[in-house]
Formats: sequence, C-alpha cells, structure tokens
Amino acid sequence: MLPADPRTLGSTVTEGGANFALWSNGADAVELCLFNEINGALVETRFAMSHRNGPIWHGYLAGVRAGQRYGYRVYGPWAPEHGVRFNAAKLLIDPYAHRLDGNIAYVPEIFGHHAIDGMGAGNVTMRDDRDSAGHVPYSVVTDHHARDIVRPLVPWAKTLIYEAHVQGLTAKNPAIAEHERGTYKGLGHPSTIAYLKSLGVTALELLPIAESITEPAIFARGRKNHWGYNSIAFSAPHRAYAATDDAISELQWAVDQLHSAGIEVILDVVYNHTAEGGVGGPTLSYKGIDNKAYYRQDNFGNYLDVTGCGNTFAASNPHAVRQVIDSLRWWIEVIGVDGFRFDLATALYTSESAFNSSLMSAIESDSVLRNFKMIAEPWDTTRYALGDFPHPWREWNDVYRDSVRQFWLGDLARGYGEGVSDIASSMSGSSSIFYYRGPTSSINFIAAHDGFTLHDMVTFAHKRNLVNGENNADGSDSNRSWNVGTEGESDDPVINSTRHRIKKSILATLMLSSGVPMLNMGDEVSRSHNGSNNAYSLPIEFYLESQATFDGGWALPWELDSRAQDVLTTVQALAQIRRTYLADVASEFYTGRIDQGTSRKDIAWFSLGGREMSDNHWADEEKRSITVFVEADPKRGLLMLMNSSTQETVFTLPDEQWGETFRCIFDAAQDVATYEPIIAASSAKISVAAHSVQVWLVSRTRQ
Repeated sequence: MLPADPRTLGSTVTEGGANFALWSNGADAVELCLFNEINGALVETRFAMSHRNGPIWHGYLAGVRAGQRYGYRVYGPWAPEHGVRFNAAKLLIDPYAHRLDGNIAYVPEIFGHHAIDGMGAGNVTMRDDRDSAGHVPYSVVTDHHARDIVRPLVPWAKTLIYEAHVQGLTAKNPAIAEHERGTYKGLGHPSTIAYLKSLGVTALELLPIAESITEPAIFARGRKNHWGYNSIAFSAPHRAYAATDDAISELQWAVDQLHSAGIEVILDVVYNHTAEGGVGGPTLSYKGIDNKAYYRQDNFGNYLDVTGCGNTFAASNPHAVRQVIDSLRWWIEVIGVDGFRFDLATALYTSESAFNSSLMSAIESDSVLRNFKMIAEPWDTTRYALGDFPHPWREWNDVYRDSVRQFWLGDLARGYGEGVSDIASSMSGSSSIFYYRGPTSSINFIAAHDGFTLHDMVTFAHKRNLVNGENNADGSDSNRSWNVGTEGESDDPVINSTRHRIKKSILATLMLSSGVPMLNMGDEVSRSHNGSNNAYSLPIEFYLESQATFDGGWALPWELDSRAQDVLTTVQALAQIRRTYLADVASEFYTGRIDQGTSRKDIAWFSLGGREMSDNHWADEEKRSITVFVEADPKRGLLMLMNSSTQETVFTLPDEQWGETFRCIFDAAQDVATYEPIIAASSAKISVAAHSVQVWLVSRTRQ
C-alpha cells in the first residue's frame, strides 16, 4: 500500500482509489482486509498498512471504489490483566464506517476470548484464534459528502419535540405502501408529515438510528433489542430502517422532506458505550483496535461500567473526542439533522462537571456544532447532574416529570402527595435548576421511550416486564403511577372516565408549561405497552416474519376509538393554544413582580377563593388544587384551573384586576371536538371536575 493522507480517518474515495486510516496507539501492526465475491464466495485479500503517523495507520489502494467491503485486523499483545485485548483473528469494523454489510452471527468465533457458546461464556483471559470473518458485519466504502441543506431553524421557545422510533412511527400507517412502512421512506411520507404537523410538532426526535445489534444474552432469550441503544458504528444509518439498499440517500431524502414542512430532526445518539459489552462481550471493533485506549478501565483491566451496558466509551480521551466530533458533524453536514439528544450524557466525561468536560468544550467551540440543538440526558448509573450542563445545552428534566405525575397521580397514603409547590416551580420553568440559563433549558416530559406510557401510568400501579425474560427485575420500581383503583384495563365506565380526564389534564400541563415540551410517541392516542415500563425488546420472530403479527404497543396505532381520538384532538388543541399565547413569552423566566404599567404580574398563583396564594397555602401538603395565571400580552392572558382532587371543586376566578372577560377554551372533562366554550365574568364561581383542568382565555379592554 502507498501512503495516504493521515488527517482524515476512515475510508475516503479519491479519483483513482481510496485512502484508509485507522487510529490505534497500542497496535504492533494493522492489516486492511478487502472482501470481494469470486465464484459466489467472499474472498479476503489482506494489505499491510505499513505507513504510520504516530497512532494513525494509513494506506492508499488504487482502484478501490464505493461499495467495497472491508475490515481491519489489528496485531498486538494479549494482556487482559492490563486491559489489552489485541486479536488479529477477529475482523474489525472501521469506527468511521458509514455503511455496513452483513449481520452478526451469535457464535463463539465473534469473541476475542475463548468462548464456548454464542453468549461468550468461557475463559475470558484466554485468546481465541478462530477467525470471525463471515460472522460479523463488513465495513463498506462510501462516497457521500457534505451538502447544502435548507433548515427550518426553529427557535427553542417555539420548539415542540416528538420522540419516536423510526419503525414504530409508521409501521401501521395504512396510507404508506407496505414495503415502506417503518422505514426512513415512511418518515418522509406526506401522511407522516401531515400527522406531525397536526400535533404542532417542530422537531422529530428519533431513537437511535446508528447501526446496532442485539446483546448476545438478550438474543439467547429469544428477544431482539428494538430501541437500538447498542451501537456498533456511530456514524452508519441502521439498515433495518431502510426500504432501499441505500440507507444514507433514503435518510437524506426523509430529512429533506421533514425540513420542507418546517420540522427539524434530532437524533438520540449513544456515544457512552458500544455493543462490545464487558470482558465477556464480542470483539467487533474498538476492543480489538485498542481496547485500553477506547474504554474506561481500572488498573487491572476491568471495565468501568457507568452505563449499565458492560463498558463505558472513553469519550474524554483526545482521540475519542475527535471521533465523536467527526461523527456529529457527519450526521449534520451529510445527513442533514438539526441536533442531538445524548444518551447518559454524564458518562461522556470524567471531570466533576460538564463545564470542564473536554467533549462538551469541543462541541461548544466547534464552528459547526455550536449552532445546533444539543440535549443532555443528565445522568448515568452512578451520577446525577440535572442543571450542570453549560449553555447552549438543554437537559431532560426528570424533576418536571415527577412533579407533574405527583400532582395528578399522587396519593398521600403512598407518600406522593406533597402539595403544589413542586408543580408550580416546574410549570414556571424550573428556575431553581436553570436559574441562569432560561426556561428553554428544560426539556419537559411526562413520559419517554423508557418508563410507562401516559396511558399505562393511569392504568398500572406496578410494572409488567416479564416478557423481557429478566424475571421482572428490569425497569424502575418507582413510577409515580396510579391505576385508579383497578390494575390493568377495566370495563368500569367510571374508572375509564377518570383515567381519560387525568390523561388530558397531564397533557394540558405539559403543553402549557414554561420550557420545551416533549411528547412521547403515541401518548397522544393512548398507546399502551401493556404495563411494561422497559419495552426495549421484541420477539426475534418480529424481525423474521410479519411485523403485523406482534402487538404490545411497539407501534403507533392509526385506527382510533372515540376516547383515543379525543386525546389526539386534545393535543392538537393544546398545541394551538401554546403557539398562540405562550410562544412569545417562553424565552425568559417569569418574574412574578408587579408591572407598574398594568398593576399585574406576568405569572400569579391563586387559591380556590380567587386570591393570590399565601405562605400557608404553599405550605399545605394536602392541597390538591391550584390556579395559575400567565400574561400572554397586555390584553390577554391564560388561566389554568387545576383540580387533582377526587371531588368536583369550585374555583373562584380572579377579580377584574386580572381580566374583564373569561372564556373557557379547554375543559379536560369535555369532549374537545364538541365542546362549546363558556364565558364568565371576573370573580365568578366555576366548577371543575375531579382530576381535571380547565384553560381560560382572559381578556381585557384596558391595559
């Protein structure tokens, strides 16, 4: 091989061939392995990468074009006690690959240590010399470049996020051709876009779409990892989500279609760990390229696992920072996405604070990345850091989630009822957490891909995860849910009516709070996971036979009963209310101070008697009702009457200082499509149903 340009890692197509470059500081030698079909069989040809610039091994091969399958074999010592696991018998995926070919086979050959089965059981200190080629995916040379992209560029204050799974979002959509359902093509289909637009969605946040595999232990239980939080190639679109052979081009098309409709695309990215697992996991890429350099370990070669997935990617190391930055830029510049949600973001740094993180600093200083949406999941299995991320980062706010669930689902007998202070703080933007960054730093959610769906949190008091094959030990035991007296689905009309009102009330709280709302796919149509709060896996047969034969809430339902339709209409109505009255006041925290010109506050909280809350009201831990007023503009405001008690409750509207005309524009106890708004005067007595919220438009002729 001739020398190549070592400045660009991965494979790069040139006019006459291709450059290859791989980072490995501890290797003794590296071979590039090309695979070509000859007489119906893939034949391997090896080339020594004899050119080296520091830790970068590189070479140029004439005649290589896009579509060439390849992999690496890396030579070096085998010293597990020191965290060193080189094994040239194992074909390795290029960390910079943008396309893979072939699938993993769960056989002993895929493990770097001597394994006796497809789960990796065996002697983890003994090197295995069986060849893994043919049992692991090949890397594929691609030739896609940065492109011109017309982006919606939606400001945070006007952002509404919808978290969804690529397959689940469109797999049951009858408007899409069957072979395109559950694919990138389905994402860009007019019916998908029309649906998202009807919800007021401005950003589609996709669960991981990087190439991933199922963990061997999960596969052995007859299950497949459906969510995709188990990456093997950070920058390669998952092929199972493509309707065509060109996943990259198909995904680019889908992103462009969404952009044309004003919808941004945010990717859930998993840079905190890889699919290679712990010491008993397979050797697929980093473990064989330079295990000690790519994974966090102690002095005895044991992985430091803060992710719960067997390993932790050493994202603070300079070469790892470079790779993550290069990956993020590829998704932005080539695919065209508009931002990222970082899974277990605290696992990406070893410093005490994200402020001192080398990766966070690199992102913030990058001339491209700093202009895009960055969202942190601010915890891992060992560290919790909500509020710790620097501007311009936003964070998933689980304090918001818990306070909303506590208010609407809490029960004093179970220790959940704690008054109204928490819900008030959360609804007004969580200033105690994000005090110097503004309310849009908070990503507000009440449900996400993990945990109960909105429907299940009013239907189940206990998780039902037995289907995962882990004896119901997986998933959180703390869900702040309430089954309204009966566990599981019910035929009791009173129970179902109560559940329905609570769901609509929770959605109203989410959509009208200060901060950035995030909807969980299907909560707008009462999607259920049948009580599972960790619905990450599906039967293997789901991927081998017809997807339609498996239910269990994995996909968005498109055929709705009357109650589900009412919940959908609820979200649509609330999104319109948010756009009309709150979008222009959502960028800054409310002050709660009296404006000298209007003699009103920009936000105020009232007791049932229509007077502003006193210290005694705030201290009352049994209080289950509250009224909040928000100033939209000098002539209008919104008033929410929130009743989480078990009884119908009478509220008194504020006096004429706050408004002259009060018009109820949403009532969780009424069918949205047929509801006829009522009008009342200041200080009027208003009845609010149990477990319900009303939203009033407050108008005035004088400022």
